[in-house]
Amino acid sequence: MKTDGLYMDGTYGRGGHADAIASRLGPQGRLWATDRDPDAVADGHERFRHDPRCAVSQAGFEELPARVQGAGLSGRVDGLLLDLGVSSPQLDDAERGFSIRRDGPLDMRMDPGQGESAYAWLCRAPAGEIRRVLHTYGEERHARRVTNAIIAARDAGELPRRTGEFAALVREAMPAEQGPRHPATRVFQAIRIHINGELAALDRLLAGVCGVLAPGGRLVVISFHSLEDRRVKRFMRDHSRIGDLPPGAPEPPPEKRPSLRVVGKPIRADDNEVAANPRARSAVMRVAERLS
Repeated sequence: MKTDGLYMDGTYGRGGHADAIASRLGPQGRLWATDRDPDAVADGHERFRHDPRCAVSQAGFEELPARVQGAGLSGRVDGLLLDLGVSSPQLDDAERGFSIRRDGPLDMRMDPGQGESAYAWLCRAPAGEIRRVLHTYGEERHARRVTNAIIAARDAGELPRRTGEFAALVREAMPAEQGPRHPATRVFQAIRIHINGELAALDRLLAGVCGVLAPGGRLVVISFHSLEDRRVKRFMRDHSRIGDLPPGAPEPPPEKRPSLRVVGKPIRADDNEVAANPRARSAVMRVAERLS
């Protein structure tokens, strides 16, 4: 890490990663951090209020390429970190509506001031759309059964407004044989991803990230489920390969040269990390470095 470099944390959360980056910066180093959640941004303003090297603003990470370009810093970012998905403070705050086990309003928005809540979407979405979301974003095998239960409750004027009641509805719609996880886990995941447009945001960021990073700059992505990780893995793989070349070509032309180098193997939490933070058990970290 360069002590005078420019680094970005696109998912501030509650500042753990941002704080670690800032602790390694010298006087000329800079950290830009963003988050969609206004509570996270307020935490960042308080944490770094006396540190002129660090700036925290409210934005989705998909906006970073445009912001970097607007600031005239394209190709000058030395590191960009993404810690995808919902944060622990969001899960722990029942009023945000992310948690299956903490009863609160059925909301699930990363930014409560933008878009529609999970409840509002479930009130209007056609059955086919709900089923597609559960199947695509939750990889839920019983998407049809759950959708039918949701539509039946909605038609009866009994669609739950609270996470606890909604989780119970999903549990009742599931077959009796289930594993140790709560049967509504994948359903909650799917609805959250849809409401917040999480995968589309990740695709937008990845499409522009090579223009953000400086030569030698690194992209670090931590994901928590296969939908995110597959996208990141495929992106890094595709951009680290030489494209198809005509026979006899001595050296690939610029448009065929790889733009990234995959750094090491995927990193997963070890037993000690999982013991300290059980939510890290599914985390996968991938790193890629920008080539010149």
